[in-house]
Amino acid sequence: MKLSRDNLHEYQKYGVDFIINNPISALMLECGLGKTITTLTAVSDLMYDYFEISKVLIIAPLRVGLSVWKQECDKWEQLKYLRCSIAIGSADEREKALKADADIYIINRENVEWLVNSGHIDFDMVVIDELSSFKSHQSKRFKALRKVRPKFDRIVGLTGTPAPNGLIDLWAEINLLDMGERLGRYITGFRDEYFKPDKRNGAIVYSYKPLVNAEKRIYEKISDICISMKATDYIKMPERIDNIYEVEMNDKEMKLYRKLEKEMFLPFADGDIDAVNAASLSNKLLQLANGAVYDENGKVRKIHSRKLDALEDLIEASNGKSILVYYGYKHDKDRIAEKINIREIKTERDICDWNNGKIQIALAHPASCGHGLNLQKGGSTIIWFGLTWSLELYQQANARLYRQGQNNTVVVHHIVTKGTVDEDVMTALNDKDMGQASLMEAIKARMEGIYK
Repeated sequence: MKLSRDNLHEYQKYGVDFIINNPISALMLECGLGKTITTLTAVSDLMYDYFEISKVLIIAPLRVGLSVWKQECDKWEQLKYLRCSIAIGSADEREKALKADADIYIINRENVEWLVNSGHIDFDMVVIDELSSFKSHQSKRFKALRKVRPKFDRIVGLTGTPAPNGLIDLWAEINLLDMGERLGRYITGFRDEYFKPDKRNGAIVYSYKPLVNAEKRIYEKISDICISMKATDYIKMPERIDNIYEVEMNDKEMKLYRKLEKEMFLPFADGDIDAVNAASLSNKLLQLANGAVYDENGKVRKIHSRKLDALEDLIEASNGKSILVYYGYKHDKDRIAEKINIREIKTERDICDWNNGKIQIALAHPASCGHGLNLQKGGSTIIWFGLTWSLELYQQANARLYRQGQNNTVVVHHIVTKGTVDEDVMTALNDKDMGQASLMEAIKARMEGIYK
């Protein structure tokens, strides 16, 4: 049975009206609030009721583009007239899909540059699913889409994590929407206006710190085109419990960690572990905290099994409950698979089996299932074997289970190696989350007479 517009929540109807009334709009909706159906309903109204648009481009993460948007069109009564063409695959397949007679054309973000260079830019509305994936003004996808932005009469940005690494990320995202009207045409001007150099090495600045009142001023600048909604304000969410499970290396193992941390180098007879810069060092230290490191030849150097032991303990304590384990590196996955009977979630079949309770221990990389997948029916326990610096990946990965439709308390375990970079990651994630919460509150949708 098809669902109708009558089934939309009031906050979703608010989002529909916001898109219709604002040719430039950004909906910053937490996972589970239905950003896809909200946007598609607005597209349908604009196309068939107001006759303002006739051809829409949706730019989405690969897996989401392949299935989610088309599935939503098939599910809802008010979307039955929308014809979707998925321009994902080989160049020939993309060309054919773009030439098809349709209302909506869906492409993955990795092919935005190809799309622009191909000349198929006759769209009057563009929807960017996961706007935060355009946060880098130096990326090819940003530069390509920014070049043709004036051709689009309407644009919508969708994201649950608008500033995953701080306010500095907002410039590229907002610039892509309004072409520099609110935060300035150039990133240098934005930085000079609202920030001061923070971490630096001589003339090289690694990070920027907001000036006094910069947050308030930025929020005021973008508030007319941005609204945010938090799931806990509009839907009944399950309880969530976050747990830190500490493990500790022995003296010998910690000595190796400290040597790598200090000297950026660990010598081995047939292949050294060498960090060439600060970013590489952070990566190597995260690996070592997990228990193994790739050397200069790509060989896996096993240092300890503390996290593997902790993972076994947590699984045993779960008493047969289904568990979703997030890993950081391929050697993490391989070492886990050597000790525990697991199945990696990669295909639609894997997703179906997980949701049907056929998989007890599922393994996934946060980057591969971070967006758009509904996994809440299969379990309610997450274990972070390997941590990530990315707030966006962290929040999106947790939202695969902690979302609308989850009927059980969600438990999120973080296996943290004491005295290592793991502790810094947890602190950074918490600090970024607090900063993002401030942004979301500042542009929160105020629905008079519906919600306080």
